[in-house]
Amino acid sequence: MGNITILYKVLLFSLISCFQLFSQTLGPGDGVRITLYNISDPLSGDYYVQEDWNIQLPYIGLVDVKQREIDEVRSEIFTKYAQIYRDPELTVRALYRINVLGEVRNPGVYFVTGVEKLSDLLAEAGGETRDANINNIYFVRADRKMDIDGEEILEQGKRLNDIGLRSGDQIYIPRKRWLSFRNASAIISALALSIAIYDRSRD
Repeated sequence: MGNITILYKVLLFSLISCFQLFSQTLGPGDGVRITLYNISDPLSGDYYVQEDWNIQLPYIGLVDVKQREIDEVRSEIFTKYAQIYRDPELTVRALYRINVLGEVRNPGVYFVTGVEKLSDLLAEAGGETRDANINNIYFVRADRKMDIDGEEILEQGKRLNDIGLRSGDQIYIPRKRWLSFRNASAIISALALSIAIYDRSRD
């Protein structure tokens, strides 16, 4: 009965992974988020792929992810923990690197599973600045620019999986092309001051 339960859970995890639009393989710098619900040992956490394509996991050691589908990696992790714990309630989510750039308060690399919404990712990056142009958000993959309708995606609450982001993609939030009234006023004031100073210097 135990083996049937393990096989069922492995097949279920594989089925779920088929619906993900994210990259189906992990590379160095990516990771996995492991959650064990019915185990008292402190195993839950985020674990990352090293340069040698291995993930070091508690009690089961190294898991090689090179050129392996994420569902295969997930199945191996579950099977190995099932040999230690009886019927573990375990989830394994892939963690992918997304670089958020432009008009956000904390630009940088963030790790996502794909189920997050675009608004979640922007919030993780500190939120957009007041000069952000949400309508013209785009992402870059291998030097190729791909435009997306950021406002529509945010309004519809689409997840990162839904817009097809992959590990290593860069999301760029551009600046508004037009000047805000406040910025324009500051520039005009500075220009007027410069003219006044110039006129005085000629007297």
